[in-house]
Amino acid sequence: MANQRDIDHAQSLDEADPLRHLREEFIIPSKADLKRKTLDSSAEKDQSSIPSTYLCGNSLGLQPCLTSSYLSHYLSTWATKGVYGHFKPVSDTPLPPWLHTDDAVTGGMARLVGAEADEVVVMQTLTVNLHLLLATFYRPTKDRYKIIIESKAFPSDHFAIESQIKHHRLDPSNAMICIDPPPGTYTLPTAHIVNTIRQHAASTALVLLPGIQFYTGQFLDMETITSEVHALGIPIGWDLAHAVGNVPLELHKWKVDFACWCMYKYMNCGPGCSGGLFVHQRHSAPPAAPSSEPPARANDSAMTNLHATAATSQDDSISSSSTPATPFTTLPSTPGEHAQGYLNRLSGWWGSAKSSRFQMANAFTPIPGAAGWQVSNPSVLDMTSVQAALAVFAKTDMAELRAKSVRLTGWLEELLRESAWFVPEREREEIGRMGLKEDAGKEKDRMGFWIITPREQEQRGAQLSVMLAEGLLDPVMEVLEEEGCVVDERRPNVIRVAPAPLYNTFEDVRRFVVVFEDALKKAVEMRQGTGAKADLEKSVMVHGGEDSKGWSEIK
Repeated sequence: MANQRDIDHAQSLDEADPLRHLREEFIIPSKADLKRKTLDSSAEKDQSSIPSTYLCGNSLGLQPCLTSSYLSHYLSTWATKGVYGHFKPVSDTPLPPWLHTDDAVTGGMARLVGAEADEVVVMQTLTVNLHLLLATFYRPTKDRYKIIIESKAFPSDHFAIESQIKHHRLDPSNAMICIDPPPGTYTLPTAHIVNTIRQHAASTALVLLPGIQFYTGQFLDMETITSEVHALGIPIGWDLAHAVGNVPLELHKWKVDFACWCMYKYMNCGPGCSGGLFVHQRHSAPPAAPSSEPPARANDSAMTNLHATAATSQDDSISSSSTPATPFTTLPSTPGEHAQGYLNRLSGWWGSAKSSRFQMANAFTPIPGAAGWQVSNPSVLDMTSVQAALAVFAKTDMAELRAKSVRLTGWLEELLRESAWFVPEREREEIGRMGLKEDAGKEKDRMGFWIITPREQEQRGAQLSVMLAEGLLDPVMEVLEEEGCVVDERRPNVIRVAPAPLYNTFEDVRRFVVVFEDALKKAVEMRQGTGAKADLEKSVMVHGGEDSKGWSEIK
């Protein structure tokens, strides 16, 4: 409807939002804050308090108001208690003694990912946790040695998989299988994923996929894919960097083997904060008593049947494999392991029982559950930020957040599709063919944008990935930043727009679309030579760090 872009209409949607009060739990940078090159605003003439339009929670979430208060408590405890802070309860702080700082976050974290409390731990960072989990779950044998990932996996996942394969003295060129989207598409249909895995099932040791694909914003059908992979006797792990705090998850119910995630995106715990790790209960029972039986040989061809009860697919579009999968019943193992129970891991003292941790005895007694994968004592600074963020999440639940997210992102998509700059699917192929040729006709008719994120709400989270016509990314980002609209980009031509339901509003969405259309107009006019180049600073998100160790290439 035409009035959907009116401020009054956006305000009416915000007034009807039952979660609108949660925005007050966050510090929203002002437009002046973003432009200023100092932290101190006292010397600046422009001290405007107009808030920015921050739609970048998929990259870095905003700071909760509680964070500085909680960190102050942590610093005061350290200052006044010293080493006693590890053990001494303090009555006038919401924080526990540091010995229990990891336990203090597991309950809230488990609720957000649909896990039992003992299946989750906050520790290390995402890629470190991925390596620790791969050390447990990647057990290559002579016959089963491949790892399957998606071809556009986040580079750190790709590097981790490649290095794990090399660590086992295997060749990634034949041991790493990458799933490409079907030709001419950006996303990965469930049937396509499953059928690709089936083609390699007999030689596959592990599957690793993203819950939400970072580039397209596609939310994979984790439940169906997990079940299908288990039916093939293969363990599966999930990178949930863009899923946790964004979409409802049921990791325990879906029988996910393992998962890991970062905490600085939708979780709002701060840049580089410790990550999260999930291991299903069936893999983390206390170790079996030492056995007199010799361990299985490293080159045994059998692989554990960790998933004997996995359901088969009900999706008729998923083809049946030409050869039925053979159940696997043995596990290449180390002494003390047993199927459906304890699995060996790279161990450290913080994963050992608290009752004996400070006795300094060289006897590892793993904590039951995911906590047994801990290696070093956690950063209390990080854990304090996590506690502050979880305190905000405790004011609502994922069902309520998801309901608002669907409305926010749905309205964003609706407004974008109504734009005169939106390129319908039937015209996209022509854009690819014609490029920026001067004789190609009216530039505006084909120089615009389209959305590569799935339209179906169950196949996406908060993020929409917007593909721009060639040559528009830099000038569009410059205008957006000048106007205080914060999104991020992924080269060559995508901007990612992610309204976070904890703190974004319908007015944020409306304002972004208005500024975005103006940015497109100016960018196209510059390409045509009919508009003067604005005197704008280079985009921070596009050019920031480009002289620093290849950061721009990573981005």
